[in-house]
Parts: sequence; C-alpha cells; structure tokens
Amino acid sequence: MKFLKILFGFIVVIGIIGLAAYYFVPKLIADQVMEKVTVELEDSGQLENIKQEIKKDPQLQAFIEEGKNVDSSQLPFQTKEEATRVLLKKFNISELQEIQAKAKNGMSAEEKQALYDQFESKLTEEEMLALKALAYKELSK
Repeated sequence: MKFLKILFGFIVVIGIIGLAAYYFVPKLIADQVMEKVTVELEDSGQLENIKQEIKKDPQLQAFIEEGKNVDSSQLPFQTKEEATRVLLKKFNISELQEIQAKAKNGMSAEEKQALYDQFESKLTEEEMLALKALAYKELSK
C-alpha cells in the first residue's frame, strides 16, 4: 500500500512538471526568440530597411493596412510576444529561420506570395488579422 502511495505521488509530480513544461517552455522560447530577433534587427539597421521595403511595395502596404482599423481586443493576440508564441506553435523553428533568412536577403514577388500562402494555410483568419494589426502598429511607430 505504501508503494502505491509513493508511485501515485511520483506520477502526480511528473504530471505537474510535464504540464508546467508544456505551458512555460514555449513562453520562454518565444521570449528569447523575440528578444533575439528584435535586437538583431535594431542593431543591424534592418528594421528601417524593412520599413522602407514595405513603403515601396503598394501590395504589401495594402495588405498591412487591413490591420489599421481592427479592434485588437477581439483578436487572439495583441503583443509581439503573444504573436511569437502562436507562430512557434504553428511553425517549427527551422521554418521560422528559413522565413527570417529569406526576408533578410530580400524576396521576389513569387517568394512573397509563397510566404503568404504558407502563413494562410497554417494560421486562422483571426490570427492573420492580428498579425496585420501588429505589423501596422509596428510600422506606425
């Protein structure tokens, strides 16, 4: 009987640790990824290059403008960190690194469309709208 209590206690502790890891590890990874990407973009000056690229591309600008008048309280996420967590759940790390590398080196119209299709296939309509709203807020700063 004592063995069963110890075994049950051990299983409960392992379950709690597993649940904690399930909820907190993605947050930690998202925070680290977001911090790294933000610092890298700001330090290298690429953030301004990205803003200029978007201003030059009317199609991309129109896409982001869709997030202008959205009530963000109705969206699945409102911050960059929350968006990162969602993206980490929907895409694996290698896919996100590939997207970052393509964006860093510049993309053709076909590559932009393929990227849009990839996002559209993995994200819900509300998540896409939330990304547009975040992009609009970031570009308006």
